Amino acid sequence: MNVVILGLSPMELTALVTGVVPVAARLLPYRVRRPVGLGCAAVFAVSAVVLAVTGIRWQLVPVLAGGALALALTVPPLLRQRAGRPARWAGRLGAAAALALSCAGAVAAWALPVPVFPEPPGSYAVGTTVTQWTDGDRPETATADAGDRRTVVVQLWYPASGANRPTGRARYLGRTEREARTVARGLAGYFGMPGFLLDQVPLAVTRSTPGAPAAGGRFPVVLFSPGLGGVRTQNTAWAEDLASRGYVVAALDHPYDSAVVTLDDGRVIRTRLAATGDPAEDERRAAAWTAVRAADLRFALTQLGRLDRGELPGPLAGRLDTRRAAVTGHSLGGAAALQAARQDHRFAAVIDVDGFPRDPAPRPFHQPVLALVHDVEPGQEREYVDRLTRVIRLSTATGYRLTVPGSAHLTFTDAPLYLPPLPALAGSRGREDGPRVTAAATAAFLDATLRGAPGDPASTLSAYGELAVL
Repeated sequence: MNVVILGLSPMELTALVTGVVPVAARLLPYRVRRPVGLGCAAVFAVSAVVLAVTGIRWQLVPVLAGGALALALTVPPLLRQRAGRPARWAGRLGAAAALALSCAGAVAAWALPVPVFPEPPGSYAVGTTVTQWTDGDRPETATADAGDRRTVVVQLWYPASGANRPTGRARYLGRTEREARTVARGLAGYFGMPGFLLDQVPLAVTRSTPGAPAAGGRFPVVLFSPGLGGVRTQNTAWAEDLASRGYVVAALDHPYDSAVVTLDDGRVIRTRLAATGDPAEDERRAAAWTAVRAADLRFALTQLGRLDRGELPGPLAGRLDTRRAAVTGHSLGGAAALQAARQDHRFAAVIDVDGFPRDPAPRPFHQPVLALVHDVEPGQEREYVDRLTRVIRLSTATGYRLTVPGSAHLTFTDAPLYLPPLPALAGSRGREDGPRVTAAATAAFLDATLRGAPGDPASTLSAYGELAVL
């Protein structure tokens, strides 16, 4: 089990405490100060060596520097086995600098921690696998090569047999450490952040086991498209939650759209999307990107059917009930999910997670729809809410618009687990509550629409925010 306090692992916390305590111990009597100082020096040295071997993230560099400076000021007088004179201004300034360095590192570690994924609440262990599919019928419109066919990378989370294991769990952001670091740097660059700010994220492990045997039975399928520039793993906590409840989640990387996609042949494809500053042109481009994503989702559902029939390799042959399939997405992925549902009646339900509809010619569709909306201030973003409401009303089934209090656009992703807890950035619901509410609300909707769970889903959904039944 991962134990994290204030964003620090036990070994990191040990280094912080044993580096800071000797500074405070300078005020103690010499007979107490000596064993405390020497003991802290020994433990600090051991913890620093362990961290150096296991990997030091950048937030810990000032912590270790501050601890080393503090011990350099306090330990030598103790080794001389005499009480020494009180420190003068140089010593006091050094102690202040040591404390400042340690505190700065601790704050950085708290603000940008290694994400710790919540334990999935369902009765199943969770397995995961990554596959790549090429649509021979569709050209890749993002390249000039006439022979290039559209390819997607798909990660599946599924109910696994046995119990959750604390070891051998899947890495976050990629199949390998190299891929995870490439994706982290790509995401940081896409959002205009210095690359090192997300260097701690690839250190995370998830709650799923790669290649675990699938549990017995046939499970409903949930397809997922990430946000603009997002990647297939951006909602891992949500996917693992649903998989533990008995769903198979298939999340897509959309090459040339997702920030970074690593293909099986080793090619790293970076996004080619960029805003022009012209609202009309950007709207046209967003509609085109949405259409490509919707086609990716429809293609992925076809491939999942082949996977179930054993026509494609994988651990899920005979386990996928594609007659009970939902299409979902976040942000631009939510817009793509709405469009895919209108175009493909094989989808039985649709979930738009805070996505502005981009279909230039919206028409009626038959699936029930759930739209999760961030906490919109009164009088703001009326175009978004009004347009979303109009599209939901086009469904011939019941639609639900759920506004989640205290949420921001990234609240519905894994971002609160590793970004600074700033309300404008990740909402004000805390690190784990955003992903938890997202999973609980969508599970309630999916249980009703794909499994025919008894009762009115509105009564359950209303517990998570302001609900409008359309």
